[in-house]
Amino acid sequence: MLYGTLFWSIICVTTENHLPITLRPHQQRALDAMNASTHGQVIVPTGGGKTFIMIQDCIRLLKSGAKTVVVVAPRILLANQLSEEFTEQISTTWTHICHVHSGETHHFSSTKCDQIALFNNTARAAAESCIIFTTYHSLHKVVDSGIPIDCIYFDEAHNGCTRNFFTAVAAMSIIADRKYFFTATPRVSNKHDRGMNNIAVFGQRLESVPAPELINNGSIIPPTIVPFKTSDTVDKKNPHIVHSNTVQDIIDSLDESDAAKVLVAVPSSRVLGNILGHTDLIAQLTERGYNVLHVTSKFGAYVNKTKVNREKFFETLTTWGKDDSKKFIVFHYSILSEGINVPGLTHTILLRNLNIVEMAQTIGRVIRLDKRDSEAIASGSITAGTLSLYHKPTGFVTVPIHSNHGAAIVKRLQRVVDEIFIKGIPATALVA
Repeated sequence: MLYGTLFWSIICVTTENHLPITLRPHQQRALDAMNASTHGQVIVPTGGGKTFIMIQDCIRLLKSGAKTVVVVAPRILLANQLSEEFTEQISTTWTHICHVHSGETHHFSSTKCDQIALFNNTARAAAESCIIFTTYHSLHKVVDSGIPIDCIYFDEAHNGCTRNFFTAVAAMSIIADRKYFFTATPRVSNKHDRGMNNIAVFGQRLESVPAPELINNGSIIPPTIVPFKTSDTVDKKNPHIVHSNTVQDIIDSLDESDAAKVLVAVPSSRVLGNILGHTDLIAQLTERGYNVLHVTSKFGAYVNKTKVNREKFFETLTTWGKDDSKKFIVFHYSILSEGINVPGLTHTILLRNLNIVEMAQTIGRVIRLDKRDSEAIASGSITAGTLSLYHKPTGFVTVPIHSNHGAAIVKRLQRVVDEIFIKGIPATALVA
């Protein structure tokens, strides 16, 4: 049933769990394109609801009978997050969930090809569906299991362009009946076949959603790049001291509402270890009322100096992200830059240089709407895209400019922002 509302048209549908949901025009366009083609790319800026598109397509597919579906993520953490989002809307009564990676999950999990095949084939023999969540690192295990694949969704599909993962991705492009590649930041190549301009593997672009459309229809907010000048000089001996002082200075310069939930990207795990272990930054941030979290592949995950498993870490991060009363700063090197949804982030601080894809992905962490603004748009109390009426009209990205470092980063970052959010062009990078 089609309803005209406010700024956009909303198409009402129902999940397998009978939860009412709505589709925005760009999501409906993507679904229509996927329904018309079995192979291709869907380019959606971060915050545009690409996971939602996958899930709705999957629901539509499963209604036609028992199927085997694969969902590929760049990290185990994201594979688990996607699994949770899918099972919130897809009933597991007749759908079996399998994870193929080395991480922890409460679902059946294996990286052994014969066990993957047995699990899937048992479900299919009972005329029931199977959804397999895996990573690009473990995708070859699914390939080698020999099972037929009805549909595969590649999340953050630009990861499939890397040398180590491309072979399995290309194989799945042949094996799967339907294959769709989702990203906000496509990679292309003029030197070899691993770029997303390889139509044989990645397909044509089925839908490319411009970011300005998402701003205007109330899906995301625009970012604001904030240069922060400091007289400090960064060298090989003192980066942890300089970065510690810089973070404190930046926090002190911000309005409280703009710095309630802050993501900090550090130069390396080693520098982060020195920042937290050899400066008084944690004590200073605690004194300012912040909870301090940090996660790296090297040192693990911590919440206020207490080591926790990653499941507990992200559970805490999600809960606190939704709690307006909670102030926190979370430090990371790369784990949180891509795909992971952290609700409520107000600000991000970049202490390191990033490539174009990483810049776009990091910006994407802070351009999601405040829940109060989402509710106000949905109720009609404010019009979508009227940023001046939003509680959170922009997402802030602060880049320190030291006496010998940082100015070039700001210029590169602003160019990326202009391309995506003004010109409406996805951030495209070359494959190394």
